[in-house]
Amino acid sequence: MERLSRGIALEQIMAVTKISKRHLLALEQDKFRLLPGGILSKGIIRGYANALGLDANEWTDRFMKASDAAGEAPDEDGDWTEFAANVGRARILRHDAAEIRLRWIGAILLLIAVAVTATLSVRYYGVRAGWWSTIIPEHAVSVITEAVRDLFHRISDLVH
Repeated sequence: MERLSRGIALEQIMAVTKISKRHLLALEQDKFRLLPGGILSKGIIRGYANALGLDANEWTDRFMKASDAAGEAPDEDGDWTEFAANVGRARILRHDAAEIRLRWIGAILLLIAVAVTATLSVRYYGVRAGWWSTIIPEHAVSVITEAVRDLFHRISDLVH
């Protein structure tokens, strides 16, 4: 009634407050259950009252009394507590997932380091002992080396 008596359109309040039309209509029609509840409802009341040039504290108190009388009082702590608990759980889950990823990355890097160390150790001791050339004959090494050089030359020709 206050908005209409001042000749202010609902669209003007929407533009000023950025509150959705659905919530403003719910507020004007005393359908408090359609409001988000808790501190968000109080924010909507304050924004609406300020847009009309009214005392926000007085209208917030009036809203709380009216919603209590209608039996549609927003749950002050329930939704907020549940929201905070969900945020906390989500943070813990993200932290745990990151920790698990780091552990797997560390394990994989450790396995790669062990494999490289083992390969180099076997090669080093094999060359010193003289049996390495029996595993990979010299002519096989030269054939593989020539094939790799040829491949690189062809790739460089394609690039240029």
